[in-house]
Amino acid sequence: MDSGEKRGRTAGKAKPPARELPGGLLDSPEHRPDVSFPIVGIGASAGGLAAFEAFFSGMPADAEPDMAFVLVQHLAPDHKSILPELIQRYTRMRVFEVTDGIEVRPNCVYIIPPNRQMAFLHGRLELLRPAEPRGQRLPIDFFFRSLAQNQRERAIGVVLAGTGSDGTLGVRAIKAEGGMVMAQKAGSTEFDGMPCSAIATGLVDWQLLPVEMPAQIIAYARHAFGLLAPLCVEPAPKTQSALKKIFVLMRAHTGHDFSRYKMRSIHRRILRRMSLHQIEALDGYVQYLQQTPQEVDALFADLLIGVTSFFRDPEAFEVVETQIIPQLVADRPEGDAIRVWSPGCSTGEEAYSIAILLQEHMEAVQKRHPVQVFATDIDGRAIATARAGRYPASIAADIAPERLARFFTPEPGGSAYYIINKSIRDLLIFSEQDVCQDPPFSRLDLISCRNLLIYFGGELQQKVVPLFHYALNPRGVLFLGASESIGGFTDLFVALDGKAKLYRRKEDLPGATRRAQDWFLPSRPVRHRSATKAAFPTTMPLRELTEQAILQQIAPAGAMVNGLGDILYLFGRTGAYLEPTPGEAGVNNIIKMARQGLQHELSRSLYEAGVSKAPVRSPGLRVKSNGQFCRVNLSVHPVTTGPVATPQSPLFLIILEEAPALDSDRQNETLAKGGGGAGAGAGAGAGAKVGSGELDAEARLVIVEEELRAKDDFLRNMQEQLATANEELRSSNEEMQSINEELQSSNEELETSREELQSLNEELATVNSELQAKVGDLSQANNDMNNLLAGTGIATVFVDCDLRILRFTPSAAQIINLIPSDLGRPVAHIVANLVGYEAVNFSVLRHD
Repeated sequence: MDSGEKRGRTAGKAKPPARELPGGLLDSPEHRPDVSFPIVGIGASAGGLAAFEAFFSGMPADAEPDMAFVLVQHLAPDHKSILPELIQRYTRMRVFEVTDGIEVRPNCVYIIPPNRQMAFLHGRLELLRPAEPRGQRLPIDFFFRSLAQNQRERAIGVVLAGTGSDGTLGVRAIKAEGGMVMAQKAGSTEFDGMPCSAIATGLVDWQLLPVEMPAQIIAYARHAFGLLAPLCVEPAPKTQSALKKIFVLMRAHTGHDFSRYKMRSIHRRILRRMSLHQIEALDGYVQYLQQTPQEVDALFADLLIGVTSFFRDPEAFEVVETQIIPQLVADRPEGDAIRVWSPGCSTGEEAYSIAILLQEHMEAVQKRHPVQVFATDIDGRAIATARAGRYPASIAADIAPERLARFFTPEPGGSAYYIINKSIRDLLIFSEQDVCQDPPFSRLDLISCRNLLIYFGGELQQKVVPLFHYALNPRGVLFLGASESIGGFTDLFVALDGKAKLYRRKEDLPGATRRAQDWFLPSRPVRHRSATKAAFPTTMPLRELTEQAILQQIAPAGAMVNGLGDILYLFGRTGAYLEPTPGEAGVNNIIKMARQGLQHELSRSLYEAGVSKAPVRSPGLRVKSNGQFCRVNLSVHPVTTGPVATPQSPLFLIILEEAPALDSDRQNETLAKGGGGAGAGAGAGAGAKVGSGELDAEARLVIVEEELRAKDDFLRNMQEQLATANEELRSSNEEMQSINEELQSSNEELETSREELQSLNEELATVNSELQAKVGDLSQANNDMNNLLAGTGIATVFVDCDLRILRFTPSAAQIINLIPSDLGRPVAHIVANLVGYEAVNFSVLRHD
């Protein structure tokens, strides 16, 4: 959905007051189009001439359509177009090649001139010189967007034959404003790239042959702008009652409640669906929804139309890039994750934009942090598109060439699509989530919720803004759309940049967290769980009860970990051997949590078990716990069964058992406790104790020296292996960098050549179509001339400058002995059939 920017009027003129209509609709100057009749934008490229001819051939011959048609085609910039003359043959409407500022009138056809971009503004067509280089221009998208912004729900877009994806973003813009879109049926033309790209968005209302489109457009316009107009002034109770029934049907079918969304947008899109099916009353549409579940899905999709783009609102994203992103990275300890949430992400362009900004800045400052960008939406189709990361080539209009080359890869096979690079795709997590019902993400550094709140009613906005405050970290940032604000929640957020709609979270206030929790906790009741917890023995089978009781008595402490040591499951009392690491709680790694004396052996045993695929045991380890040392038997067992354990993601069972203390440990403990307890009169007994203590000290010293020697050997081996691996990696990295630079250079050259060839091919196809039409005209004129000469009965012989025969009429063959093989012979060689004449005098009419 788009915000629908309000257009101002000429300065100095007072605005008429807005009139509120039933259902929450506003009849105000900002919502009225500049013209009172529908305007149909038609886009085509290669193969478009035949489609244009078929389209206008299908126009009714006995009535005026009462709408204007604007044709946008990819034309060769250095070739004069004869398209207006060709189109004029198939329609009785007046056909114009657009001049700058021409006023659009009904029952007229307007055609874009070569080497120009065209936009619709306040009832006129404005021409601009293209800023993009040849091969990267998207005139159809450019015009469709301007038509949607100006005409809103009266905009109608038609995508005909052509290659590439021009028109796809324009289709999204028209649908976001409540307009109607058609596309030529796939497979009905040799060049179906543009129609197929538009159809792939899922937003096309009809897929028809060009000759079938005019009748459907006229029927739609008659209902949308004629018969349905009185629905806007129905009594409010009747309108509200019908809308409530529609909301009930949608909630039952989709699980989502739209009753608290803004009525104006909802009502407008419902009326548009009624126009498509030519239903004239809301009650009739309610009945149609009950009988046609597919229409409920179609209405749901219409309500979720999202208009988004990469780096939308460039000024706002510039503030994010220069002020917000640097703060997020600078104020963060090394290795601490950056968490971002993009609710209502639609097809993911803005979420990817934020990920690109984070990646660019971290590389610029040479800092690395884990990045998690959570992108959510209730539209499953949009989430699927976002997950694929596949976008039409028209995104080049919104992305700088450097970023496009760096973070996107052209799809192989010559299709007009880009694929987001894996380095950016791996930073995002897409999921279906309803921000109005589901619990939010937490501990977030940035929330980018742009152009979503504008569709919520007041009640929803009052609930969602505190929810964002709850989800953000202290000093977290909220990024809203150009037409959105935090409303009255100045106690929760402080404005960082009012124009860019950036707000910083204030510290927790009493009741703020409670407001957010009261919103999402009660709305999702726990399913398949008893309301009251029953007694333990009555809810568990006897076998499980017995097994758990035995495990609690005899099972040692342990953990299930993956190959990196990340803990997947803990059992038993592990507190004596593991302790949480300080900092933010995230993924717990057992090696980092191991207590003194256990960490080294645990790391070594986990490595050996992974290499040997066999259990590894380390008995009698001295582990310090609660200020004292104890003996621990460590064993690491590879897990080879179960669907989770695979060669790509091995699992290990780590068992920690308390071992009996050694005699030396007991003596040391006794000596430590005895300390200076011996008196001066201990005599010989004291001397014996001292001797025993010296022996124990020597034994402990030998043990410590052996442990240190073993650790030194282990560290030395690891350092040697690490140095060797680093050298190999450095050499491989240099080779890969060299290859990558060569491939990137070749890819850029090939991509440039491909774009230029594609553009040239489209222009040549257009010129070829026009020339073919011209050849047809000349052939028809030649046939007419031959028929005329043959019908007059005048003997005529056509010769060249050397008096060689070029052609002749049938009457000439009766006077002179001419046969088809005489073409090219001198006329003097021909003998006449005239009686009494030995020679023939010829009257030669020369044409220079």
